[in-house]
Amino acid sequence: MALRVRRRVTYPSTGSPEVEAGEGAEFSLPLRVYIEDTDAGGIVFYVNFLKYMERARTDFMRSLGLDRRAIFNAEMMFVVSDVALKYHLPARLDDQLAATARLTKVRGVSLALHQSVRRGEEVLVDATVTIACVNPQTLRPRRIPAPMLAKLRGACVSRETQ
Repeated sequence: MALRVRRRVTYPSTGSPEVEAGEGAEFSLPLRVYIEDTDAGGIVFYVNFLKYMERARTDFMRSLGLDRRAIFNAEMMFVVSDVALKYHLPARLDDQLAATARLTKVRGVSLALHQSVRRGEEVLVDATVTIACVNPQTLRPRRIPAPMLAKLRGACVSRETQ
């Protein structure tokens, strides 16, 4: 049985998440559902789950020391190249949720993450998201720089297909 480590994010007075990066850990970002997130039926509009996961991925990268300047610059940027998503349960106004991100595969030009949005222990949505590193001018794949690749591999759950 594999040990599954979950990390909690706390918000200090600076407003940014504080997370200790750990090998293979699951990053968790706390969220609350606001009225702007819901549809006419009072449930979270389906596309907003993708936004929640984007926030979790962004803050996960920050927790590894990879801020916006590191991942979006004149030489490279990351783009979503594939998403496989399954909706299980709805979220409603004022629910307290957690969006998670866990790095499952790191290759020379791409990353795969398992992501979910949960309400307590209930999984509302889960997804596999593939992110590709591209040249911002040509949008063609390019290798992830070696120092960044090493950092990402250190945070990855699996060592099989790296």
